[in-house]
Amino acid sequence: MSQMVPTRKRIVIIICIVVILGCLLRILLFNSPLPPLTDQTNYQRAIGAPVLVMVFYEALCPDSKYFITKQLLTAYEVAAPIMEVMLVPYGKATTSESGGKLSFDCQHGPTECQANIYHACAAEAIEDPLVRLQVVSCMIRDNRLPQEAMRKCVKQYSENIDLIQKCYDSDHGLELMKHNGEATHSLRPQVTFIPTITIDGSQGRQASILKNLLSEVCKAAGDTDQAKAICKNAM
Repeated sequence: MSQMVPTRKRIVIIICIVVILGCLLRILLFNSPLPPLTDQTNYQRAIGAPVLVMVFYEALCPDSKYFITKQLLTAYEVAAPIMEVMLVPYGKATTSESGGKLSFDCQHGPTECQANIYHACAAEAIEDPLVRLQVVSCMIRDNRLPQEAMRKCVKQYSENIDLIQKCYDSDHGLELMKHNGEATHSLRPQVTFIPTITIDGSQGRQASILKNLLSEVCKAAGDTDQAKAICKNAM
């Protein structure tokens, strides 16, 4: 006659399995290779694919704040089917590495570095593109207390607070910042103004993009039926 496994022992086994699975998930989330940012110099958009808008910005920059809240979010709310947005929070920061430890010097001080990392972590953790922009737009409105801004804004739109905080607390957040810095420094011509916006890899027409992003996206989208339907009142 086989003996039954005591209830207490079964509970301990279940708890151990849950802990192991949790550790494996954390390893997968925070130690997997970072996805490459688009090569700006060689980017070619496939016919009918969404227009790629990349936003190189800083979390405490007033011009970045204005663009994201007044241009980027509103344009995406209208033209999401023909837009893909990639956020690159870094700006005119610099990256240093000593003894295998990364550090950053940001244009508006240490608080901006903290906020940039929270933005980078949120951009990666939040899968829904509209929610991602809503959270980033909310945070950049008042980023003087970056952690409080993240918690308030994520709680309002999403359920990713713990994942974003774990990213910030780990080396993964620093790696995201380094990654963003490499993408920013690789721009040609080099960044002289923040925010800098590229549309399908091009920095052309910056003044027009900053003034009316939706109109510039519509021009880039071409004459597809979908673009015409969305852009008929935007040009």
